[in-house]
Amino acid sequence: MDRDPPGSAADTNAPLAPEDYYFDGPYMVFTAAYHLKRGSCCNSGCRHCPYRPPEAEVAAPGDAAP
Repeated sequence: MDRDPPGSAADTNAPLAPEDYYFDGPYMVFTAAYHLKRGSCCNSGCRHCPYRPPEAEVAAPGDAAP
């Protein structure tokens, strides 16, 4: 079972800093700053994941521009 170390940004008891998130309507969106503090990708497709490029920037094979 993967657990984040106590005191890490992903520790549920650690307070979030204002630069760690914002609200988009009813949704809390974590920023790249939060993910960098977390230290790894959670593979949830997060909007600001700094560990992998956004899907829109990843070209599929055969999608080359003419």
